[in-house]
Amino acid sequence: MTLLGIATVVVLFLLYSTSSSSFSLSSAPSVVYVDSKSGNVIENFVPGQGHGAGDSQGDAAAPLANDAVVKAGDGNNAEKSEKVEKEPIKDAEKEEAAAEQQIGGKQVMGSKPGDCVILGQRAKATFVTLARNLELYELVKAIRNVEDRFNRKFHYDWVFLNDEEFTQEFKDVTGSIVSGTAKYGLVPKEHWGYPDWVDQEKAKKGREAMKAAKIIYGESESYRHMCRFESGFFYRHELMQEYDWYWRVEPGIQIHCDLDYDLFRYMEENNKVYGFTISIHEFVKTIPTLWDTTKEFLKLHPEHVAKDNFMDFISDDNGETYNLCHFWSNFEVASLKFLRSKAYMDYFEHLDKSGGFFYERWGDAPVHSIAVSLFLPKDKIHYFHDVGYNHGVYTQCPLNLEFRKQHKCTCTPSSDFTFRGYSCGKKYFEKMGLEKPAEWVDYQ
Repeated sequence: MTLLGIATVVVLFLLYSTSSSSFSLSSAPSVVYVDSKSGNVIENFVPGQGHGAGDSQGDAAAPLANDAVVKAGDGNNAEKSEKVEKEPIKDAEKEEAAAEQQIGGKQVMGSKPGDCVILGQRAKATFVTLARNLELYELVKAIRNVEDRFNRKFHYDWVFLNDEEFTQEFKDVTGSIVSGTAKYGLVPKEHWGYPDWVDQEKAKKGREAMKAAKIIYGESESYRHMCRFESGFFYRHELMQEYDWYWRVEPGIQIHCDLDYDLFRYMEENNKVYGFTISIHEFVKTIPTLWDTTKEFLKLHPEHVAKDNFMDFISDDNGETYNLCHFWSNFEVASLKFLRSKAYMDYFEHLDKSGGFFYERWGDAPVHSIAVSLFLPKDKIHYFHDVGYNHGVYTQCPLNLEFRKQHKCTCTPSSDFTFRGYSCGKKYFEKMGLEKPAEWVDYQ
């Protein structure tokens, strides 16, 4: 009989004496240990010791006190803590305000954990997050949500990247939540700075003009470094080299539905390359010359344009102009092999040499989206309708009630952005030849 078999503890509390006004040793509760299987009282039982022939090790651990605390790190961090941390690159309040100007309304958010590990083959895949130390506790909520909804069932690794050294606190906290292996990398200086060919005075004037025009992140240098890094360098980092797939996660995001299948393996087994949840129009004032620069590249490298591409998703006039539609890149489940391909690498190098990441404010989302739409057959692109994804005021929520019940979704269909006016979801369904969900007419 093991200690687990003696788990039931019956505590008999003696009644206070009506004449007594305080607790005394004589009135302390008696403790009786009872075998949960036989119901017999165990005489002379001592917790922590084996009892019975079946006990070879006394295998039940003593319970921990409720107020026990494990403190990560050591005293050496005190000196480091005095170092001033860099501010987060992104500003959730600014993003929400900008989005509110375009579509209005707020989204409902929520979460509920998933469950046990699902056995099976794993892809060579990782989560990847670019974050700063000050974003730790906003990021932790996102990590926990992704782990509960998906990764606690699959235990994929998680790569964290930063343009400054991560603190020990950041490593301790995130590492305690990630179910796979957590890895921490420093962004090389050459991937987070001005290349030699960029005129920094011209770049400064561009930022000042955007600030005056009140364009979100218009004045931010770090935001531009981030967009350039996410466009052309994160997949080159040494920590990413062992992987073929990535799932991008940012602070503040939320997954609303249980995901009981392996999204990476789905992409592999169905010959997909790029997966998304939300499509949207870009701010035109941030990318005034991006499409002209892209057309220059296409003239130089027509060999990179795929047959049966998705040009009609990003252009309404066969490539003459860009209609601003793009896949929102803060959620991507995609192939690293594609980003490392000659077509994509050539495209990024062409864009980078033009200086548009700094003279304007080119985002990685339109860059990725244009590349995916032009250099891949459109059947390589996949819309994850079942994730229930939220970032800021934008939410993708499954519209079918039965689906939401089965997958324990916490989003409301009225929050779904897919078929709203500023979304590109309707165009995606039409150009991809997909049937819209029956409920879509009620949420457009």
